Amino acid sequence: MIHLFTFMSLVLSLFGCHICFAGANRPAAPVNVSVAHLRADSATVSWNILDGETVIGFAISQQRQDGLMQRFIREVNTTSHACILWDLDEDTDYIIQVQSVGLYGESLASKKIHFRTLKKSEHFQSTMMDQDDPAVEGLDISRHLQTGEILIIMTVLLMWAAVIVLFCKQYDIIKDNDSNNHSKEKSKPLSGQSTPEYHNGGLLGSKFQRTSSSLSIIKV
Repeated sequence: MIHLFTFMSLVLSLFGCHICFAGANRPAAPVNVSVAHLRADSATVSWNILDGETVIGFAISQQRQDGLMQRFIREVNTTSHACILWDLDEDTDYIIQVQSVGLYGESLASKKIHFRTLKKSEHFQSTMMDQDDPAVEGLDISRHLQTGEILIIMTVLLMWAAVIVLFCKQYDIIKDNDSNNHSKEKSKPLSGQSTPEYHNGGLLGSKFQRTSSSLSIIKV
């Protein structure tokens, strides 16, 4: 019985040491948590971590202030300090907390942050955008890609238009040449169609000679 009690005490001591070691190696809670780029259905959450902390991910607790909906977002193998919250309800109050994920567990939750989404009729102000925000950089990349795709499409359309114009010009030139050749063939004189009566005056002279001979016969 004494040996069993000693063994249980040793196990509990080792387990307690492990908990203390893991707790000591957990990262500190994120700081400077803020919400920006508010829209009717989305918002961007950003935060900072303390220097020297080993962080491999983050976890975000998101819930409506009225308690009707709660969501938990967890992502590892990332060094991002920002996250975009999607599928939010317009004109609604939310509460979020952020945790850092380390090699030995998650940190304590950050302070609660309250924010309210916009109405659909309200416009998003571009002056609030921070170009250093990783989430905004991703949006900028998507805009650059869309611009590049539009330029490619416009270039292809212009090339096709140039090909069509060149083809039409070549077709008009060929058509004009064919019509000119056809008109020249019609304007050439045909020797077989000349009147035999007026060809070198031969036929008229022969008729006149026949008339003279008949008159001489009547006189005799």
